[in-house]
Amino acid sequence: METTLDKTTQESDQYYKADNFPKGLTRKVVESISHIKNEPGWLTEFRLKAFEVYNSKPMPTWGFIPEANINLDNYVHYVGSNQKKKKSWDDVDPEILRSFEKLGIPEHERKYLAGIETMNDSETIYANVKKELTDLGIIFCDIDTAIKEYPELVRKYIGTVVTIGDNKFSALNSCVFSGGSFAYVPKGVKTPMPLQAYFKVTALSSGQYERTLLIADEGAHIEYSEGCTSVQDAGTNFHTAVVELVALKGAKIEYTTIQNWKKNMYNWTVKRGLCHESAHITWTDCNIGANTIKYPGIVLLGDNSTGDVLSLAFAGKGQIQDTGARIIHVGKNTRSNILAKGVSLDGGINSYRGLVKFDAKSQGSYSHVKCDGLMMDDRSQSHAYPYNDATGENGTLNYEATVSKIDEDQLFYLQTRGLSEDDAKLLIINGFCEGVTKHLDVEYSVEMTKLIKMILEDGKVIQET
Repeated sequence: METTLDKTTQESDQYYKADNFPKGLTRKVVESISHIKNEPGWLTEFRLKAFEVYNSKPMPTWGFIPEANINLDNYVHYVGSNQKKKKSWDDVDPEILRSFEKLGIPEHERKYLAGIETMNDSETIYANVKKELTDLGIIFCDIDTAIKEYPELVRKYIGTVVTIGDNKFSALNSCVFSGGSFAYVPKGVKTPMPLQAYFKVTALSSGQYERTLLIADEGAHIEYSEGCTSVQDAGTNFHTAVVELVALKGAKIEYTTIQNWKKNMYNWTVKRGLCHESAHITWTDCNIGANTIKYPGIVLLGDNSTGDVLSLAFAGKGQIQDTGARIIHVGKNTRSNILAKGVSLDGGINSYRGLVKFDAKSQGSYSHVKCDGLMMDDRSQSHAYPYNDATGENGTLNYEATVSKIDEDQLFYLQTRGLSEDDAKLLIINGFCEGVTKHLDVEYSVEMTKLIKMILEDGKVIQET
């Protein structure tokens, strides 16, 4: 007769413990994650299929990958916090709480935010949804909770916007994802204030793979903001998130990201939204720190659907920021706008890489693309790689790009008006970024202004104060 002890021993041999995963990615790693989360069979199968696809695809040979010589077997792909989700800040571990207080999260929640999810390494450690959301029928929780409590919604939409086989890293996320946000807003309902998530990496040589799925039903409106940070100075970390947005007929989704990683983070994130008839999606994407490959995308599937991508990236010493956007026009009379701003300093490399495609079915559609690069010294680089596919003969594309250095005449003028050289530089760069930052919420706008100053100090563009 099998005893409980025998069963526990068998499980310990078959699965890794939450806080003791080895480096590398194997079938046992994938199955252990699913076992720890007590997931349904269909999701375990989803993960294992993704694991097969991941193994079948070679590593990419572009972006920062060749220079970095990344070996994913050098990373631990799941770091369990071994903690149950907390409903009150009083219950959160003091060390974790102190780090989040530096980001102002508790104050944000009390004063401004409708709901908040906080993730440390591979697990959500704090979850709170205000009663106001529940009364409106809005679902907002971490993806692991959604899998258990709303399996029909998750199963219907997960992997439909970003498929498992889209690329090697979408497959990687699909087989080891842990944490991330889930939201569903019912027909005609608007989030009363932004939903909020924070993601933080603390473990040495680890990967973080959150998965976010937001669904706006017909006529609904979602505002969602997320912040990301890492604190590990030694070694490197790897981050691959997948974000899927579904905007049904007449719906609107506004998604804001400020990623403030350490420079030793490798960041490859796949973000894509699907717009049905008369729907709209806006990505506002700010990238600081890390070596980044990220192109938020929108598929304008329905007639009269619209989309905006607003991108801002800073590349400092030892950094490559390869960012941009992907827009695919399928429906008739669709509209898109891309505004990309890149600042390169202290030898950093900034690249805009963007795709605009007009499907043969798309008629009367229009896209405007503007990408601007600002170089702060002779050692830095700024590039633009536009990919335009006009298979549809009735689409119209307007593309413009500029690369420049800081204007000496502007500097001189501002100094004659009483500003110091450093304050003048800061004012000019804030003005350069303003096309993107003006769309941020008030708290994020203030945070972004402080971050820009810190970036310029780190890159020796201005003196540290």
